[in-house]
This record gives sequence, structure tokens and C-alpha cells, in this order.
Amino acid sequence: MSDDPPQPSGGWEPRDPTVHTPATPSARKGARRSGRRRFVPTWRTVLGASLFLGLLLVGGFFAGYHLVDIPPANAAATAQSNVYLYADGSQIVQAGAVNRESVALARIPRPVRHAVLAAEDRDFYSESGVDPEAMVRATWNTVTGKGTQGGSTITQQYVKNYYLGQERTVTRKVKEFFIAIKLTREKTKDDIFEGYLNTSYYGRNAYGIQAAARAYYGKEAQYLTTAEGAYLASLLNAPSAYDVAAGPRSRARALARWNYVLDAMVKERWLTRSARAALTFPMPQPAEPTNGMGGQRGYVVQAVNSYLTRHHIVDEKDLAAGGYRITTTLRREKMDAFAAAVDEQLLSRLDPATNPTDRYVRVGGASIDPATSKVVALYGGVDYTQQYVNNATRRDYQVGSTFKPFVFAAAVDGRSTTQHGEPITPDTVYDGTNKRPVEGWTGSAYAPANEDDVSYGGITLRTATDRSVNAVYAQLAVDVGPARVERTAIALGLPADTPDLNPSPSIALGPATASVLDMAEAYATLANHGRHGTYTLVEKVEKGATAVPLPAARTRQVISREAADTTTAMLRGVVDGGTGTAAQAAGRPAAGKTGTAEHDRAAWFAGYTPDLATVVALMGQDPKTGAQKSLYGALGLERTNGGGAPAEIWARYTELALEGTAARDFDLEVAEGIDPGTGTGYPQPQEQPWEEPWGAEDGGREEGWWGGPGGPQRGGQDRRGTAGGPRDTTADARPPAPVQDPAGPAPGSQPPVPGPAPAPGG
Repeated sequence: MSDDPPQPSGGWEPRDPTVHTPATPSARKGARRSGRRRFVPTWRTVLGASLFLGLLLVGGFFAGYHLVDIPPANAAATAQSNVYLYADGSQIVQAGAVNRESVALARIPRPVRHAVLAAEDRDFYSESGVDPEAMVRATWNTVTGKGTQGGSTITQQYVKNYYLGQERTVTRKVKEFFIAIKLTREKTKDDIFEGYLNTSYYGRNAYGIQAAARAYYGKEAQYLTTAEGAYLASLLNAPSAYDVAAGPRSRARALARWNYVLDAMVKERWLTRSARAALTFPMPQPAEPTNGMGGQRGYVVQAVNSYLTRHHIVDEKDLAAGGYRITTTLRREKMDAFAAAVDEQLLSRLDPATNPTDRYVRVGGASIDPATSKVVALYGGVDYTQQYVNNATRRDYQVGSTFKPFVFAAAVDGRSTTQHGEPITPDTVYDGTNKRPVEGWTGSAYAPANEDDVSYGGITLRTATDRSVNAVYAQLAVDVGPARVERTAIALGLPADTPDLNPSPSIALGPATASVLDMAEAYATLANHGRHGTYTLVEKVEKGATAVPLPAARTRQVISREAADTTTAMLRGVVDGGTGTAAQAAGRPAAGKTGTAEHDRAAWFAGYTPDLATVVALMGQDPKTGAQKSLYGALGLERTNGGGAPAEIWARYTELALEGTAARDFDLEVAEGIDPGTGTGYPQPQEQPWEEPWGAEDGGREEGWWGGPGGPQRGGQDRRGTAGGPRDTTADARPPAPVQDPAGPAPGSQPPVPGPAPAPGG
């Protein structure tokens, strides 16, 4: 049965409208709101929505905190330039894709730090890393397009600079928020502030406060004053708006912003009122073009980088990443002197518009302090942006007769003898006949031509050195032993892997293609009395606050002092009266040697004073193809040799580089019987070999008179005398006259045969 009340058979009766019936509770509950009240949420709705939103925010925060990790630093933020400095600490160049050099917070003056805090985030050290209110305001402005207000703390700005990017989106703002929170838990305030100062942009292509200090005030960040620091802090808000170089309106804005920063510093008690009143606006220097790689700067960077990687001081990848501060051994005044000497003695005389050969001329130079083995000057070419190959370090041009002193030094050091057992000294007489085959060599026949096919007959080694006689030095190399010559050259400073440095008679003529810098190192060893130190280009290397270890400087005696000093004494004759007389213009005692590569593709002068060893080379190269070219006709001259422009550049550079220093004479300890001033023996009563012509009345050359191609004078020579004795004037007064195609050639010699090109020589 149903519990419902029975209904009348005719259905429900209609309700009497006159009768009041109270509403049941269920009826009141189902009543609907009408009018405007329909749009007002009930308190239950508000409460529920608030709880839901709160849970959503909390959940979103925890989800965001756990999902957003601190990413690796972006490449742009970590990229730095390497800074290259002269020995005195002044800058050569800042090289790298980004003009930034990070510095430790401790190196930034405290007033400068306070200025930045006053401008950007005064509560940085006391508050959290985020400002929610400012973030909400900034996000709303971004969403509604009402501007680009930042609203970020220093921590958030650092996150944007270092981890994210500069785009203004809600997504980036959200990531910035969570990363900033995490960062404050993992890094100290000092670490974050240091990172901020090193990643912020200050205008003028300067990233970080160190680059900004240089761009605006030409100094290191550690030397900034309070006023200068306040101006740099002003730039952080809008660099282009506050750079006074942008115009009068920018100057007014900059001054107002600068005053705002200083007033804030006073308010925060970081600056006293009296100190504030004493400050005047620090006008920054005019904006300058970026100090690029032009001139010698690119060559210096190239040479220094090669030195660092070759000596395993810095890995190539690390060096490319930047951030290194490299103090070189180069001296600004000597670098300027080298450039001035080249301009004056060579470039000003070239006329490439009318003389095609002048277009081929390239110049390389290097200068070393013999006492320290430090490279004090380099000349890599006319301009790195025009000629990328560094002529000071390239190894593809023959050194020519500048190699000959190494042969003689090997002879004296090894106490070598001629083919007939006579000791070799500067006064040993050799046969200088053109294209005379060497004797005592078991390899292929070798008969080198002298320069211009000149035959000299019998001449001393000293005179053969002065005149750079190939026939004599090829025989000397055989007498000494080509392998010994090679070892000596390497010991003096040439790299063991120098191209074409081979133990054969031709080694004496300089087919090896050592660099200008290599040759300067070897000649510096001679200047340092045979004591060798590997050249160094770097004084100090730092990465941030950490010093990078450098190889210990070591020197060792590689040939005897007697051998080195006797070689020096003989090379003084080249400057005093040989092929290098142009070097006398340096105005001080000098020793040196000229050299010319085969086909006149290069011309060299290598020389030294007691204070400086310098090598200069002219090289011929096609600017379009890079092919080596002969220098015939360069500078309007028929031939180009080492005694011309190279020696003239050497002399002018040496004069300028040593200007203001007293001229010093060489302190030499030479072989017994040798005059340290001339490199020759003292006057002897016997006649000189050139006084007795071929086919004399005694029936020709007396056996033992020449002693073979490397023999001494008749009957040997009485080698009396000690160092410091009287000067030998005999050889100077009666030099051997060169004879073309002598009528009576020595046995075994060959008549001159014109070759395709002049032989290498001096």
C-alpha cells in the first residue's frame, strides 16, 4: 500500500487564493534571487572561490618551484674578452666577441658598490630576492601593454642577465621569480651582487663594470671615484638616455639621475652630506670606436695566443672562452719605435701605384732583451686588418746568410779543424772561388754559387763573413760537420722542427725557414755570451682573481762564452766594414749579419747591441694569391738585400728604442789571439795569401799553403797575442778584391755558370 494520502477521484482541488498557507522550508530553499541581486555572489561562493584560488596558487607555487630549475648560464652572459696589456700595465687591446672582463667584488671600491645599490635596490642585503608587489605591477603592465616597467630586484635582474634573456614576457617573469627564490638559497648576496655588476650593460658596448670603467673613464674599475661610480650606476637604468655623449638633453637627464643616486647614498648614510657637497659631476671621456685588432694589435694577440697554447699555459678552448687578463713583456715605447722605423725607412718609400713589385713587400720584426729573453717589441706587418699573416712569427721564408754565424759558432765551440787539421779561427784562410765544390763531403756533390757569381780567391773567414761568401761557408759547414751545425742552431734557439733545417753542406747558406722571432732568440743567445733562455712573451696571466702558473724561466750555457763572444767579435766587422754598414746609423757598438733568400724573395738583417737583439726581414708575397715573390725592383732598386732596408730599419729602430740610455761596448772573452774589437788576429809578419797570385814563380801553390779548401795560411799562423791587444789593420787595409771569372781557377773549381737567379747571400 501507498503511504500517500488518497486523492479525490476528480483530482486535486484548486487552491483558494483567499486562504493564506505558510511556505514550507523546502519551498523557501528553492526560491530564486531576482533583480540585481542575482549578480552578487553569496558569501559561500566567495569563500569557496577564495579557498580554491588559494589552493591553486599554493599548488602552482610548489609546482613552479619544483618544476623550474636553475638553468645553465646563457652563452652571452659568460662570454668575456681577453685583455692584453703592455708590460707597464697599459692596455694593448681587449679582444673577444663581448666587451666584458669580470672582476671580483673586492676589487670594486665600496662607494661604487653603494652607488649601484642606491640606484637599483637599496634593500638588497636585507630583503628577499624578489619583490612580489613590483612583479605583479610589472606583469600587469606587460599583459595590458602599458609599458615596460621592470619592477625587479638586483637578484631578479641578475637572473635575467645571467640565466635567461632580455625578452619581456609573462613566461620569462615567472621563471625569473622562481629562479631568483632558489638562487637566494644557493648563493650569497655578495656572489649575486658581483654577478650583477659583471653582467649588466652600461652602454658604449660595455658589459660589466670593468668594461664600463674603461669605456667612460679610461681606467680600471678598482680606481673609480665615488662620483664616477655614481654616474656609472645612473647608466644602469637606461644607458642610452643617460650617456652625456648623446646630446644636451641626455646631459641634463644624466646630471639629474647622478644627483638622485648621490642623494640616495646620503639618505642611506653611505655618504656624508659634506662629502656629497664636495662632489662635482665627473664628465666621462668622449665615446671612442672600439679598440679593434688594427695596426699591430692583431699580430700581438695572434703571437701571444700561440705562445700560451704552445707552452700549455692555457688551453685553446679556455682561451677562446675569454676572461683572461694577460700582461705581456712588450714595451709600448719600443713597439712604437719599431712602427716608426718601418714607416720612415720603408713604407714612406714604397710606391705601389707605379711600381708593381712594391705591392709584394712585407715586413716582419722582433726584438728581445738578451739578458732576460723577454720579447720587448714585435712588428707583424703594416696592419692586421689588411694583412692577416704575422710576418714576425711565420716560418716560410729562407733565413739566408743570417744563418752563417751559427756555423762559425759551432766551429769555435767544437774546436773544429779544417780538412788538414788546422784549428778554425776568424783568420783561417778558405778558398772563396765561385761554385767551388766542397771537399770532405761524402754525399752528393755540392758547389754553391756566391752572390752575383763573384769569385774571391783565398780569403779569411772574417772577410768571408763580412762579404757573405757562400763557397767558404759551405766548406766550413763540412769541416765542422753539418750535424753539429744543426745541433748548435737548435741550441741557440731555432726550433728543432724548423722547416728545411737539414744536416748537409747547404745548411750554411740558410735554406731553413725559421721565423723572425726564432732568429731573434738565437741572436739574443749570442749577445748573452752563449747563455740561452727561451724567449717569453708573457709576464703574467690572470683569470679573475687567480694567477695562472707560468713556466719557470730557465737559462743554460749552450755554447761556450768564448765561442759566442768570438762570433760577436767577427760580426762586428760586418757592421764596421762589411755588408751591414747601414747598421752603424744606430750610433752604438753593434754586431750583425745580412741575409738574402734564394731568388731575392726575402732580405734579412739580424743584429744586436749589448742591450737589444733585433731581427728585421723584408718578404715578397703576392697580396692576392699569397705566393712568394721576388723583390727585384722593389723600392726602385735592382736588388734587395739585407744591407739595404732591413739594416736601415734595424738601425733606426735600435736608435729610437735605446734613446736616452748610455751606449755600452761589448764585454767579450774571445779566443786567444783574437782582437775583440775586430774579430781578427793581431798583425803578423807573414804575407797575406792574396799577395801571392795563382801560378806563382815557385810553380804554383805550395803544398799546405792553402791546406786544401779549408786550410790555413802558408805554414800556419803564429797565433800570438791576447785579448785587448792592438787592432789588426792589415786585413782592413788590404781586402781581397773580388774577381769575376778568374783566369786561373783553383784545382777542382768550376767556371762560373750563370744560374736562373742570384744565389742567396748577404
